[in-house]
Amino acid sequence: MEHIATLDPSKIGRANEITQVTIGAGAVSLEEFVAVSRYGAKLVLSQEYLERVTRSRALVEKFLAENRAIYGLTTGFGDNVRKVIPQEEAVQLQLNILRSHAASVGKPLSAECVRANWLMQLLSLGRGYSGIRPEMLSLIADCLNEGVVPYAPAEGSIQSLSVEANINLVLIGEGRAWYEGELLSGREALERAGLKPLMPACKEGLCLTNGINGATGIALIALYDSLVGAQTADVAAAMAYESLRGTIMGCDARLHSLKYHSEQSGSAENIRNLLADSGIMAKYKNAKVQDPYILRSIPQVHGAAKRFLRDAAISLLREMASCNDNPIVWPEDGDGEGLMGGNFDGTYTGAYADTICIADANLGKFSERRMDRLTNRHFNGGYPPFLAEKPGVNNCYMIAQYTSAGLVSEIRSLCIPATGDSIPVSANWEDPIPMAWWAAMKAAQVAEKLEYLLAIELMAQARAFDLTDTSAHGTFAKATMNVHDLIRTKIPPVTEDRHFGPEIETVYQMVKHGDILKTAEKESGTLKF
Repeated sequence: MEHIATLDPSKIGRANEITQVTIGAGAVSLEEFVAVSRYGAKLVLSQEYLERVTRSRALVEKFLAENRAIYGLTTGFGDNVRKVIPQEEAVQLQLNILRSHAASVGKPLSAECVRANWLMQLLSLGRGYSGIRPEMLSLIADCLNEGVVPYAPAEGSIQSLSVEANINLVLIGEGRAWYEGELLSGREALERAGLKPLMPACKEGLCLTNGINGATGIALIALYDSLVGAQTADVAAAMAYESLRGTIMGCDARLHSLKYHSEQSGSAENIRNLLADSGIMAKYKNAKVQDPYILRSIPQVHGAAKRFLRDAAISLLREMASCNDNPIVWPEDGDGEGLMGGNFDGTYTGAYADTICIADANLGKFSERRMDRLTNRHFNGGYPPFLAEKPGVNNCYMIAQYTSAGLVSEIRSLCIPATGDSIPVSANWEDPIPMAWWAAMKAAQVAEKLEYLLAIELMAQARAFDLTDTSAHGTFAKATMNVHDLIRTKIPPVTEDRHFGPEIETVYQMVKHGDILKTAEKESGTLKF
């Protein structure tokens, strides 16, 4: 099990600090996965990796020479499993699956999601149980390192097959791909990158269009963004405690010791640590009996969301380390055996992608409610309406709060579980379908919307900090003030209405790339998860 990664809170938000990732015997971490997929870290296939792939390939060649009855080698696909394929048509069979399966539609998949698909295929097919050639996997690694990005329509897939086929057409010189910002034919994109296409050998077309790798790759991106979002939500919550002058007693360790959830206790501890030197917290500790729900229950709700994400991480990191192929080339029984089964099933990935949506929805709805309280003159403790310099003439963050409300509503719609659905395909040969592709796509959308919600809240919190009379209310904590100061390096103080949209985008980038989190942790230390 040493090849299965575990969740490490000290690495959350730090994928952009990794410049090279080696696939070998050990585990690839979630942060390394994102470093390659999003940030273009260089990928190295170790000698051990290439040797185990080579051994597996030798078995496939042996099976083909013996004309064994093995799915996808000597038979057709899906309901066509009943058709025996002559040896002389083995390569054509693999070409045909790539071409015929490339039937997804709509807007293309983002570059980072395409790269995540390829990286997941390298991890899964490189476990040494698939029989793909090392040359084909090396070509994928070279494409990742050289910045070749296939054009893959992203809609209409029930697993990942049709999107994977569009991506992998480029490896045989077909389809289309971007290279250095230009959309080219697959062959030309490879040539511009100094690479040559490969014709698929026996089983390789099936390997490249089989499994749940594409959906798992996207779910891992969503998981990473959600982990960053969950920790950043604790930072935003700490700022809300100060701006709304709450009582830190809602985060008292004794209170949370009676709920047996470490994530809840961890969130409460995070807020206490972030606010340890806050003069405002000291002044208002016993100023009221209790805060409204939106402050008082932050540890409980953030903690529950983190538990959902922790469970998702356990499952998705195991999927990342698995061989999700069919058939499996098993090398250890006599002269080897082809095992036909269902390791490509996407229920684990789909169910936990749906879980990510629910976790993020809970974090997002609390962020929106904090934003509303901060801008609502009836509840914000004396700040001007919408935090405006001249209310009436200026609207300030009135409509930014509308945006938060809209994002929360969109997230709610995306929380409908995809994995509860099923549409039989392939003449009912593929009869239950986990719908993991849509679950993963939804999770990626929801994670992004959460990051926007937090960006809007943080922007408003920075404005509230500017408006706070520290001589009357006390000083801010160093950790939260440093976050304020970071935002102010890119977003000037508000003196009148201006175009706030680009400023939301700026703070969103700070959230997404871990800048907010890392700035807070310089004072508080690594936040608990």
